[in-house]
Amino acid sequence: MSGRPAGGAPVGDGQTVSLRAFLQLFTALLLPMFLAAVDQTLLATSTPAIAADLGGLRDTTWIALGYLLAVTITVPTYGRLGDRYGRRDLLLVALGVFAAGSIACALSQSMLQLVLARVLQGLGGGGLMVMAQALIGELVPPRERPRFQAYFASVFTLSSVGGPVLGGLIVSEFGWRWLFAANLPLVAFAAWRVALLPRGLRYPDSGGVDDRTGMVLFAFAAAGGLLWLTFGGHRFSWLSGTSAALAGASGLLCLWLYRRERRLARPFLPMEILRIRGVLDMAVTIACFASCLFATIFFLPIYLQLGHGSTVNESGLLLLPLTLGLVAGSTITGRIVYHTRRPSATPPIGLGIAAVSLGLLGVTPPDPWLISALGLACGLGLGGIMPSAQVIIQQLSGREKLGAGAATLGLARVIGASLGTAGFGAISFALLQGTDIDAMLHGAGGDREKLVEGFHIGFLAISALALAGAVHARRLPDVRL
Repeated sequence: MSGRPAGGAPVGDGQTVSLRAFLQLFTALLLPMFLAAVDQTLLATSTPAIAADLGGLRDTTWIALGYLLAVTITVPTYGRLGDRYGRRDLLLVALGVFAAGSIACALSQSMLQLVLARVLQGLGGGGLMVMAQALIGELVPPRERPRFQAYFASVFTLSSVGGPVLGGLIVSEFGWRWLFAANLPLVAFAAWRVALLPRGLRYPDSGGVDDRTGMVLFAFAAAGGLLWLTFGGHRFSWLSGTSAALAGASGLLCLWLYRRERRLARPFLPMEILRIRGVLDMAVTIACFASCLFATIFFLPIYLQLGHGSTVNESGLLLLPLTLGLVAGSTITGRIVYHTRRPSATPPIGLGIAAVSLGLLGVTPPDPWLISALGLACGLGLGGIMPSAQVIIQQLSGREKLGAGAATLGLARVIGASLGTAGFGAISFALLQGTDIDAMLHGAGGDREKLVEGFHIGFLAISALALAGAVHARRLPDVRL
């Protein structure tokens, strides 16, 4: 260890966790993980309603991207600060910032205000999942983690895809602003339960948080890349000078950041974790997984509503098979890993199933029963990724670097989600040049066949990403618990 730990000791590696301790931990971390996952997907079915109220359907991608961008920037910071100052306390800070962002979202009067409020919300959301996962690794011994991770991964997957269904019901009954106002009592209850957990270990010499230059470079590189990917082919041509300048600047910042972080003894990005065999492949696998999951969740309801005339509630209900598949896949994988002690075996199979399902979604006719069946198969495949990934990262990173390890996993997830959402939108909307999207938005016709064709190509693109993730997952080391 590079630094001596401070604070209360976690459960020992050889001990088991009692039912009482499990319920205490589960009820404390359930809501932060639920809020982190559901607020990345809650607006999916409500996007057309928000666009009709505030205007700008093409810009609604930034309702998701603004949140994801803020999460991307803050995830490594939370991981480092949690290792240094205590993961429980950082989780309480994240809950407070998230609540402030939720209030700002509910009060927004324009699309710009809503996007900026989502950024504020994401500054808190970046710590919810990372600190919750780090606390599991700190308070639960390795032998018991697969059982715990199965339950928490079920919460993550259920909330990720249940978000659009829940969002559709809330919007149709109360209006989209209640999507954010409803967070406040949940945050208050979560903060009360988290405050009852032990403060846990702190590693004052863990480093990373003093690299302010690295933080700034990372923020500008991430923002520039997402702006280029989102606005290319829409606000400016892909071959324009603006496109070249934005892509070039982002690429140079990434190169500068990489070379700088490699030389530092205590870098902002957890480079020491990436040097461990298998971690980089795990990160790429999770990025591909998140790209497929969040792109599907965000754009499938738009595809159903605008391309096939489904209502908000109908599009949400058509996602239920995907939800059930995710929960079932997560639960089954958790039990398999718990009994076999081999978490590396399931990710290649899961991503392979997802790749086939998404590929068929991009070439088959838009029949509701077929979409439901493919959604169920895709969910079963994707549901098997997170339980294994969390256990693998915790084993490889070690107790002292649990925050950095969780941050690596969280960073890969939000980068994948951001790139998947932005890339799917860029591909699909680029093929809709000259189409009157506003007419479709208000039910006044429009070229629906062209929209369906564009979204089919988007589904084929993320199918290729799932296949790439399966290839990287096969390279993972055979971790034994």
